[in-house]
Amino acid sequence: MPETVPNTAAYFTLENHTDKAVRLIGVSTNVAKDAQLHTIIEDQGMVKMRHVEGFDIPSHGALTLTPSGDHVMLLGLKAPLVLEQQVELQLEFDDGEKMAITLPVSKAAENAAEQEHHHHH
Repeated sequence: MPETVPNTAAYFTLENHTDKAVRLIGVSTNVAKDAQLHTIIEDQGMVKMRHVEGFDIPSHGALTLTPSGDHVMLLGLKAPLVLEQQVELQLEFDDGEKMAITLPVSKAAENAAEQEHHHHH
């Protein structure tokens, strides 16, 4: 990401292999000041990002975070992320369980920025 961009988003899939539904209620990371759960809603034809309190993961189901749906926003990055850097997220669930996951920084966002850039030549 360019240094001027203080925020980024994280996408991943969580699978719930237990017999009870769980709710993802929080995310934290050491690479950003704040991490928030966001969803995208359509409101009168406008697509808006909305901060939500949690995402439900049904028993034996999955939660998939995508650019066009539910996702995690990382706000106030402490340093620019570099390609292939490993970013650790701490996930917190409503039953008190915590889980650490590690995500690689991928090129999708960077490619979009580069393509934008090429149009200006």
